[in-house]
Amino acid sequence: MNLNQVTVPSQDLSVSVPFYQKLGLKLIVDAPPHYARFECPDGESTFSIHKTNERPSGSGVYVYFECENLDETVEGLIKKGIKFDEKPTDKRWLWREARLKDPDGNQLILFYGGENRKNPPWRIEDA
Repeated sequence: MNLNQVTVPSQDLSVSVPFYQKLGLKLIVDAPPHYARFECPDGESTFSIHKTNERPSGSGVYVYFECENLDETVEGLIKKGIKFDEKPTDKRWLWREARLKDPDGNQLILFYGGENRKNPPWRIEDA
C-alpha cells in the first residue's frame, strides 16, 4: 500500500489554489469551484483541495511536507510572501520543522526528518 493523496477542505479555491502553487505544488486538475489536485515537486504523492462550506472545527487538518533543504525552502517562500507561524526549529522528536497555515486554517508543517523520519531511535521493531 502507498499513500496516493491527502485532501484538505477549502472555502474558496480561487484563494487556495494560488497559495499552494506559490508553495511549489504543480496544479494537475483544476475543476473550479469544487476541486483541485496537485503533484508534489518530489516523490509520487499528490495533494488536493475540495470545496466546503465550513472550516474544520478544532485544530483542523495537519499536513506534513518534507523538504530536504528546509531552511532554504522557507527563506524562499518568505521572499514570495508566505507567512510562517514558526520558522525552522529543531524538535525533540529529531525533526526540523517550520509551521504555517493555509488560507483556510489547515495546519501545514514543512519539515526535514532525514533518517529519523521513519527510523527514530524509539522505533518499534518488527516482532
